[in-house]
Amino acid sequence: MHLPHPVRSPVFSVARRLAVAFSLLVLVAVVVYLDRDGYKDNSGPMGLLDAFYYATVTLSTTGYGDVVPASDQARAVNVLVITPMRVLFLIILVGTTLEVLTERTREQVRQTRWRSSLDEHTVVIGYGTKGRNAVSVLIEDGTPLDDLVVVDAEQSHVDEAIADGIAAVLGDGTRSAVLARAHVDRASRVVVAVPRDDTAVLAALTVRAANPRARLVVSVREAENAPLLRHSGADQVIVSSEAAGRLLGVGAASPATGELLGDLLEPGRGLELAVRSVRATEVGGNHGPAGERILAVVRDGRTLAFTDPVCQPLQDGDELVVVQSADTP
Repeated sequence: MHLPHPVRSPVFSVARRLAVAFSLLVLVAVVVYLDRDGYKDNSGPMGLLDAFYYATVTLSTTGYGDVVPASDQARAVNVLVITPMRVLFLIILVGTTLEVLTERTREQVRQTRWRSSLDEHTVVIGYGTKGRNAVSVLIEDGTPLDDLVVVDAEQSHVDEAIADGIAAVLGDGTRSAVLARAHVDRASRVVVAVPRDDTAVLAALTVRAANPRARLVVSVREAENAPLLRHSGADQVIVSSEAAGRLLGVGAASPATGELLGDLLEPGRGLELAVRSVRATEVGGNHGPAGERILAVVRDGRTLAFTDPVCQPLQDGDELVVVQSADTP
């Protein structure tokens, strides 16, 4: 399991530690040199090099004893200034180990908190082109990033999901143990967007075994595999090659229609499809407000064309699939 977090350069972290450590060394050497008359050096009068030598052996706790503070002032400076710097210097030296331990503990706490709060979320198996676009639409529709979990077997795709601010699980989406790390058993929606149809079938079966109630949407390349996926428990099967081919055909035969369909598929621009609940003022009628185009009615879990006589009149509890401007709240 990988949760998104700020990326820090290891080179920058090491360089920063070295800079602080060297600064402490220079500071101690300067303090000792300014008070050089208070130190006793077995080799003779203390110079600048001797000050750096003393600072080095003192901060590293080597302490050869050939240079020692002799005056009361030098000893006081050692107690009040140099000793705290020595402690800080040692902390910097072992800082990498401490940071690794702290980061590991922090990551475990984050994952524990994340697992305990994760419920009714959306799992996306496969973060290739189809998976990323599916996630974009979900986010555009209002799904929070915290409610999304990506499962992918490729490290590069997992890294992309983390960079996008989404929690990700590295592993095979057809394996129960991998999906368990994504808590697929508590998910409300599962999107299968893997590149191979046989993998999609296995992933659908594995999801259904773990979670019979989640809405399962699966993408396949070939239409002949769609019935198999429906028998595997998929609520909706998207045939990507057929859909792309039909869009290409419509775009060639009727440019205006093709442009309109492309506009509807692109979120946040021009026109878009939306689902809303029927309003109290619309119950018993057969149309929405002026300027709104109703395409379908969702009633008792079934999606019916608005032109179907069964849909008339509108009933309380219906949901309407409408075409509206992308700027409409």
